[in-house]
Amino acid sequence: MAEAVPNKNVISSSSKKRPNPDVTNQEDDFNCKKQITKPALEDPAWALANGRRIFGEHGGVNMSIETSATFTVMEPETLTRMFAGELGPDRDFFIYSRHFNPTVLNLSRQIAAMEGTEAAYCTSSGMSAISSVLLQLVSSGDHIVASPTLYGGTHALLTHFLPRKSNIKTSFVNIQDLKKVKEAIVEGHTKVLFFESISNPTLTVANIPELSRIAHEKGVTVVVDNTFAPMVISPARLGADVVVHSITKYISGGGDIIAGAVCGSASLVNSMMDLHQGSLMLLGPTMNVKVAFDLSQRIPHLGLRMKEHCHRALVYAQRMKNMGLKVIYPGLDDHPDHHLLKSISNKDYGYGGMLCLDMGTQARANKLMDLLQNDTKFGLMAVSLGYYETLMSCSGSSTSSELNEMEQALAGISPGLVRMSTGYTGTLEQRWSQFQKAALKLL
Repeated sequence: MAEAVPNKNVISSSSKKRPNPDVTNQEDDFNCKKQITKPALEDPAWALANGRRIFGEHGGVNMSIETSATFTVMEPETLTRMFAGELGPDRDFFIYSRHFNPTVLNLSRQIAAMEGTEAAYCTSSGMSAISSVLLQLVSSGDHIVASPTLYGGTHALLTHFLPRKSNIKTSFVNIQDLKKVKEAIVEGHTKVLFFESISNPTLTVANIPELSRIAHEKGVTVVVDNTFAPMVISPARLGADVVVHSITKYISGGGDIIAGAVCGSASLVNSMMDLHQGSLMLLGPTMNVKVAFDLSQRIPHLGLRMKEHCHRALVYAQRMKNMGLKVIYPGLDDHPDHHLLKSISNKDYGYGGMLCLDMGTQARANKLMDLLQNDTKFGLMAVSLGYYETLMSCSGSSTSSELNEMEQALAGISPGLVRMSTGYTGTLEQRWSQFQKAALKLL
C-alpha cells in the first residue's frame, strides 16, 4: 500500500519494504497537528484535502481494503517488539485487526483531520465510542457533569448503566448556566464534563470555549458529542479535549451503516488501545474494514452535503415561522443561541441540518408527520438523522423515550416536539410545497 505524505511531497512505492525497526526518527502518523496550518483551523474541508493520501496496492486512486484479521512479520523479534509497544501502526506494523487495521486507520486519520485532533479511532457504533471513552477517562467512584439534554441512549448510560455497573455517578446541569456548571464540578472527583455541541433534540448550542475554560481550570476533561454538527462546529479547535461522533448519521449520510468515532490526542487513543488497560482494545467495538472503506469514500463530499442540509433547514425554518408555526432552529435570528453559534461555527457551513417544530401535543405531532409522509410525501417517519431524505420523529416518544416525564421536562422536550432531519432530495421548492400542503391542513 503506497502513501503520499503531505507537506513532504514524498510518495513511497507500493513495493517499498517496511521501515527498519531500528530507525526511531519516523514521523508519527497520528500527529495531524504537525500538518495543520492556519487555513485548516478555519475550514475542516481544507484539513481533509491536506491530509494523508492512501493509494491502492497497485497504484489505484482508491486505497486497498485490508481484510486480514492478523498480520505477519519477517523476524520473530519484531513480534516481540510489537507486543512490547516499541513498534506500531505509526510505522506500518500491525498485530491484529481488533487492535489496528490499515483500512480503519485511514478512515480514522480522515476523521481526525476533519475535527482538528491529533488522532481518532473509528468504532462499530456511536454508543460504543461514547461508552469506551467515558470508561477510559472515568474510574469507579468518580464523577461526571453532563448536560440534561442528551440523546436518550447517552442519558440512559449515564443515569442507569454506569452507576449500577461501575459506581460512576453523573450530575446533570444546565450547561447554559455557566455558574451552575462551575459549582457542579468537584475538584479531584469530577473527571469529565460531557455535552453535545448542538443538543438532541432541543437544538441548544453549547458555549464550548467557555465550558472548556471552566473545566480545564479544575482539571476536568471536556468530551463533546458533535454528531449534529460535523463540519459546522469543530469542538477541539474551540477547546474541547475529546470529540465523539455517531458516524451513522451525517458522516455516513446513507442510512445504511452503524459506526462511531473517538477523536482526541494521540496519547488518549493509544491509552484506549493499550493491551492491558485500553477500553477499546479490551471491550472490542471493532469497525468492519469494508465499512471503513465505504465511509472513507463518503467523507470527501461531506462538506457539500452539510451545506445543502443546512441551507434547506434554514429556508424551511424561516418559511415555517412565517406560517405561524413554533419553530426551533439556531439559524433563526430569534433563537437564543443564534449569535453564539454564529461566533463558534465554521464559516459557510450554515447552522445545522436539524430543526424542530413544537406542535403542542403528541397527537398533533403525529398527525403532522402522518400527513407529511403518507399524504404529501415530504419525508419519512423514522429515527436517526443525516439521511438524504427528510426524517421525522416525535422525540419524547422515540429517541428521548429513555428519559422519564420529569427528565424530559428538565431537558426542555415538550410532548409535541417533532425533530426533523432535513434532507436534500428533490428541489427545495418541490419539498416546500409538500410541507406547506400538509401543514395547512392543521392550521
